[in-house]
Amino acid sequence: MMQQIYPQTPHDYCYELNKDMHFAAAHYIPTEEAGKCARLHGHTYFVNVTIAGDELDESGFLVNFSDIKKLIHDRFDHGCLNEHTELFGPALSSGHSNDTGSARFPTTEVVARTIAELVQTYLDGRPNRPRCIQVYLRETPTSYVVYRPRRAADHD
Repeated sequence: MMQQIYPQTPHDYCYELNKDMHFAAAHYIPTEEAGKCARLHGHTYFVNVTIAGDELDESGFLVNFSDIKKLIHDRFDHGCLNEHTELFGPALSSGHSNDTGSARFPTTEVVARTIAELVQTYLDGRPNRPRCIQVYLRETPTSYVVYRPRRAADHD
C-alpha cells in the first residue's frame, strides 16, 4: 500500500497504533437522492484505523495488527456491503440520536462509523481496553471520510 499521511486526532494516550488495509466491495445507496450511487457499483476502499491506549497486553501489543485486519478485511473484501444486513440497511437503528433508517445506508460515512463500532466492540473485550479513536476511509482517489467516535464517559 502506498504510504499515506492521515489527519491526526489529539489524545493523551501513551500508545497510538495505525493499521492500513484495503478491501474491494460493492454497494448501493437505496435512495433517489443518491443519484448514480443508487445503482450497484464497487470500490477499492482504503482504510486506516487508529487505536490508542495506555497499557500493552500480555504479548506486548496494544492490539495485534492481524486482529484488526481480520475484523475488517476478512468481513468486507469481495462482497456487497448491503448484504451485511446486520450492519447496513434502512430498517436498522444504530442507537445514535436523531437516527433514521437512512443512517445505516452503506455510505462512506456510515461504513467508516460501522468500522469504528466493530473495532471498538472487539477492543472492549481486551483486558488493556484500548480505544478506536479514528477511522479514515477512502472510497475513491478523490473522496474520503474521517470518523472520530466521541469518547464515552465510561471509558475516560
